[in-house]
Formats: sequence, C-alpha cells, structure tokens
Amino acid sequence: MRKLTGLHRLLLLAAFAPFLLALHSWADARPQNNRPHKVRQAQPEAPQPRPEAVLMNAWTIGLAGGLLEGAPIRLAAEIARVVDDGDNLHVLPVVTRGATENLNSLLYLRGIDAAIINSDALEEYKSQVPDIQRRIAYVLNLFPSELHIFVRPEIQSLNDLAGKKVNFNTQGTAAAYSGPLIFSRLNLDVEKTFIPHQVALEQMRKGDMAAVVFITSKPVDAFVRGRWEPGFKFLSLPYDGRFEDYYLPAALGDADYPNLIKPGERVSTIAVSTALVAFNWPAKSNRAERVSRFIDHLFSRIDKLQAPGFDSKWKSINLAATVPGLARVPAAQAWLDRQHRATQASQ
Repeated sequence: MRKLTGLHRLLLLAAFAPFLLALHSWADARPQNNRPHKVRQAQPEAPQPRPEAVLMNAWTIGLAGGLLEGAPIRLAAEIARVVDDGDNLHVLPVVTRGATENLNSLLYLRGIDAAIINSDALEEYKSQVPDIQRRIAYVLNLFPSELHIFVRPEIQSLNDLAGKKVNFNTQGTAAAYSGPLIFSRLNLDVEKTFIPHQVALEQMRKGDMAAVVFITSKPVDAFVRGRWEPGFKFLSLPYDGRFEDYYLPAALGDADYPNLIKPGERVSTIAVSTALVAFNWPAKSNRAERVSRFIDHLFSRIDKLQAPGFDSKWKSINLAATVPGLARVPAAQAWLDRQHRATQASQ
C-alpha cells in the first residue's frame, strides 16, 4: 500500500469535514439530562468539645485488665476505685482476652496507658518488638503466680509426664501461655490440652488426664476444698538458671494445702510475676503526665487497697519490689526516692 503524504491527509480530512459537522450537530440535539447538578455543600465545622469533656479526657487512663472471670481485671477495678479523683483522674478498667494479651493491648490499642501482665509475656515479643523493654516499664509488682503441677498417683517425676495428657486451662489464661513455655524450657514434650480445669480435674480422677498445670497465686480453692485420693500430689520444680530471666523461686507448703502436703514439707516451684506496667511515653508528654499522676495517686493510697473489702493480695504488696526483665517507670522511681528522702529527714 502506498504511504499517504501530508497533502493526501489534508484532502482526506476536507472530504470528511461535512460528515463530522453533521455528527456534532446531532450530538448537540440529543435530549439532555435536565437533572440539576448536585452542588457540594460545605461541610459544617466539627463541634468544639465542651470544656468538661476536654478536662475529663485529659486525665483519663485506660487500664487493660484481662478476662472478666480472672483476678487481674478484679485488681484493675479495685485500683480504679481507689485512685478515682473526679476530673483530676479517671481510670477505665478494660476487659481483654487475658493477661497474656494485655501486653499487645498496651502496645497497639488506642487509649491504653497501663496493663496488668505476666512478666514472661515479654518472651513472645522479643522477635516482634526488639526494643520491647524500652517501650514499657513496670509500675508495681502485684503478686507472684505460683506454678502448680498437680499429678496422678502413678506420676513420680516430671519425666513421667512425657507423652501424656497435661491440661493447661483455657486459652487466654496464664497457665495456657506460661505453662507450655515453661515445659519447653524443660524440654518436656507432653500432649497438651486446653480445656477448663474443672473438667480436666474430673478426667484426672478417672485416669484420662495425667496432670493439670495451674499458674495462679496460692492457695487454689480446687486443691484446698477438693477431696483427693492418696497419691495425688504436686511435683517439685527447683529454680535454676533456665528461669532467672522472668521467674522467681517459690514453694508450696502444708499451710497452703494441708490435705496434700505433709506438715513440715515444702514443694519447690517457680512463680511468674504479675505486674502492673505502663507504656514508656516521652517525658513531659500529656500521656506521660497522666501516668505520673496515676502512679502518685496509687502509691499514696495503697493503704486503702490493703484495708478490708479489697482483695487480700494487696496486703502483701511491696512498692519497692522489682519485676524481672523490666525497668521501673521513672515516675514510680521518683515517688519512691521522695518517700525515702522524707523518711530519712524525719529520723
């Protein structure tokens, strides 16, 4: 085919011009959409918050507590009750998926400034959040949660549990997280189940379950009130270097479980620290000031939590106790330092 020159193109366009003009006129004659164009209205300005709302939000603390049926949420509610100071401080206890999930809430959930956690929950975040121990700090070591390894009569040692069914309570509980972690450090491979402990205890009686693992503060009501045949017992787990990062040495005695431990005997075990922690907000930021006021109110009123009507665990609280694996919130350390100086000055 012969290639068109520029002159040929112009002649071709001139030939089609009348047709193009007719087509344009037909298009203009089409029925038009007579609907009026929607005029975009200016968006009204967002109403300014009322002064009292600003004041309330300025001094509100979100405290992640845990499962509704657990001890941590109860402690969180009691803290909120005692530190409440109207518009000057308002603590909101938040029900979550469990104490082991509270660290996740503290790191990522909006409005959460503090949480009750088990100290070994840090292990899960070492790879995900390498600077985790700089992002959070502890306010208070609340109480130890002792490891209870309760077994059937035929089980004489930890090694006897290898390959057998061991229950770690339901997901979200301390036992369901810390129990398998502790067993992995022992290189103990068991058949793990995660069903309610009351169901597992009945299976133990029938011989269908070899052991149950509780991680909670002693004494446990199921062992104090339950009637157990001779031979049911707690296994010993001595404290050693495998546990020194997050755990504390502990023991179970006859005063705790008179029906299961003979007078004068002690069962060595370990304990997980249950701690009140806070996000390490930048110094002098509004969130840091909230946490500071929260700590001042809590520490100054700790005696009210130790009075009748509150959980008995508060009576054993030591404000100066440390939490393995974490640094203390600067505001908490400053409060303790002030108290120390005041005590020395009064002597």
